[in-house]
Amino acid sequence: MRVRMKSLVLAILTLGLIVGMAQPAHAVTNTVIVYGEQLTDQQRAQVQELLEVSESDAVEEHEVTGEDYANYINGSPDANMYSSAKITLGEEGAGLTVNIVTPDNITEVTKEMYANALLTAGVENATVDVASPVAVTGHSALTGIYKAYDVEGEQLDKERMELANDELNAATDLAENEGISQEQVSTLLTEIKRMIAEQNPATREDVEQIVQEQLQNLEISLSEADRQMLIDLFDRMRDLNIDFNQVQNQLEDIASSVQETAEELGLDRSFWEKVANFFSGVFASLSNFFGGLFGEGETQ
Repeated sequence: MRVRMKSLVLAILTLGLIVGMAQPAHAVTNTVIVYGEQLTDQQRAQVQELLEVSESDAVEEHEVTGEDYANYINGSPDANMYSSAKITLGEEGAGLTVNIVTPDNITEVTKEMYANALLTAGVENATVDVASPVAVTGHSALTGIYKAYDVEGEQLDKERMELANDELNAATDLAENEGISQEQVSTLLTEIKRMIAEQNPATREDVEQIVQEQLQNLEISLSEADRQMLIDLFDRMRDLNIDFNQVQNQLEDIASSVQETAEELGLDRSFWEKVANFFSGVFASLSNFFGGLFGEGETQ
């Protein structure tokens, strides 16, 4: 009996040792909160409440600084960082969701602009919540999101991060300088990316043609300087070989989100009718193409 008892105890201890060795040294979280460096203690507590973060939540917390702004996207190290973000990393195929928790305090950037820029930077599977307790443009939130990926060991390409920041600047500049809505700007950028994914342009001239076609399709008029700025931006994307085919679903989600927002705000109904008509034509062309491919509905 004593021998059997010793054997049983030894087996239990051995099993416990094996299980203990199999467990990680600490729980790994996939949620990261990045606070703007300039926040006061009171403002930080307010952001925690806005982002629904409690002390019991298993999250990593960091600060984003002016030095980070310089490091990730060559911004000014003297920048005042107020925008904060909660990033929850998802599994492959989860998609990208962006929520602006304080829309009144993020004055220049919409959730669709963030989503477009993040896809350019290589962020594909995450839920991102952005908040600020004071009115800010919202540009610095991108840096906080990049830092979250860095601390989680998921390195993003620096050139793509810089390009994404330039894309965000271009989007807000167009909305401010050209007298077109933020929603129209987001639609334009999204559709140019979708056409790039579809056509895979080989030269700058091909990119220029895509940009011009989308401006005409959406009946958006830009100054020559801004038109060239867009061509330069998307030609850099071509040079970096960014494959937007991989994020077609996210681009479609952005397009749908923009249209829903515009409808809620009652924006320029005629513009959105043009967008809807344009897509109807695209889908009809694809239907005819596949019909012809399989010998159905072909006409001469």
